[in-house]
Amino acid sequence: MDTRIPAGLADLLDRPIVGVLATVTPDGSPRQSPMRFTWDGCHLRMSYTIPRRKFTSLQANPNYSFLLTDPDAPDRCLETRGWLVTVQGDADGTFYAALGAHYGDDPGEPPDDVNDRVVLILDATSFIAM
Repeated sequence: MDTRIPAGLADLLDRPIVGVLATVTPDGSPRQSPMRFTWDGCHLRMSYTIPRRKFTSLQANPNYSFLLTDPDAPDRCLETRGWLVTVQGDADGTFYAALGAHYGDDPGEPPDDVNDRVVLILDATSFIAM
């Protein structure tokens, strides 16, 4: 596995593409979910809520895989692997709104679940061209 982003695929991390986040549940079974994200050059950031299964899975086993497929050229795929670094609160919905803006959503009211809303910060330790 390589710690560098493969040539010609870095744009997939910057574009508003919905990726597939794979984790392992506490009972050992795999689980995949479509997720929006931002990339800061080192970490993936995703909005989530505490009571949901993905949060529980990452708390039990912080390892993940995140697959991005270029919607304009489906043969261009990038898998990122790593682990959950930390979780930050987002009770005011600031990150949630910024993430929505990145994906072209109209600004609106914060979601009803803001008290449980968090930012998952995922370390990207390897990249694989698919």
